Formats: sequence, C-alpha cells, structure tokens
Amino acid sequence: MKLKEFNIAFAGLKDGKHEFKFELDKEFFESFGYEDFNSADVIVDVELDKRPTLMDLVMEGSGTVNVNCDVTDEPFDMPIDAAMDIVVKFGDRFNDENEDLLILAHGDYQMNISQYLYEMIVLSIPYKKVHPGIEDGTLKSDVLEKLEELKPSGSKEVEKDIEMDPRWEALKNLKTDNNK
Repeated sequence: MKLKEFNIAFAGLKDGKHEFKFELDKEFFESFGYEDFNSADVIVDVELDKRPTLMDLVMEGSGTVNVNCDVTDEPFDMPIDAAMDIVVKFGDRFNDENEDLLILAHGDYQMNISQYLYEMIVLSIPYKKVHPGIEDGTLKSDVLEKLEELKPSGSKEVEKDIEMDPRWEALKNLKTDNNK
C-alpha cells in the first residue's frame, strides 16, 4: 500500500484551520505489519490549525475493527473511538522522538501522518478483547460451553476437599504484629 495518500501538503495552505478525512482499512494496517484485524473500517478526521510558527494537528478516529475474542476466538466488530493531538514545529532537522511534538526541518512542505494514524488506532484497542456476547450472556459457543463444564465448582467446596498439609496448618496459628 502506498502511504503517500496520508501526506498533508501544508506549504500552500493559508493560516487557519483545515480539515482532512482519511479512511483506514485492513490493508493500511497490514502495510505496517499489523495483522490482528480481520477487517477494519475506520474514518479519521484531521484538523490542521496552521499558524506562522507552528501547527496543531488534531486527529479523531471512529469506526470498527473486526477482531477475534481472546476467550472464545469468535470474531466480532469492536467499536473504535480514538483521538490524538500533535504540535508541529520547525527546527534544524526532523525529530519525532517526542510523542506529542513533531519537529520538521525548515523547508519541508509536507508531512506524512500515516504512522500517527496507525499508532492512534492500535493503541486504542484494549489489551484483552472480549466478545460483547460473553458479557451479556447472549453468545453461544462450544468454547464457552467447555469452559463452563471445566470450571471448578464453588471455591469453598474445593477447599474442603483439599486436605491442608500439617506443616502449613501450624503457620495459621502464628501471630504477627500486623494481626494484633
């Protein structure tokens, strides 16, 4: 995928606010080597506020990505709602080490925001992806049935069935300063 379509040519723009819209699909994420999405349909609205000495870039993305549930491996559409703000300044050379500040070299006339769009969306995905049907009880799955079948019955009953090692039993009777 060519990422040139994510270039913003700011040199010919007048001072003030300018709006751009970008569509991100599965191919966009695969161009970064990210293959965790089965599909993606995300729209990102970008507002560039150009001023004489700096620019503010406000990005807001919304849509869905299709991912597999970490519990059942069932695919589902996860809603995306992400935002990122970046201040763009000019300096002697390009520097993107600070996540909130981008420094472009004097004389640059455009910037590519594809890396920022990628990071904004990928970082908005929760660490654990759980199908909404698990939380509300509507998902019927062989995996869920097997997990329910293998789930230990009440934890109190399990403790009764396991006989305590006598060496540990003696430790229960020890008193410490914290237990007084």
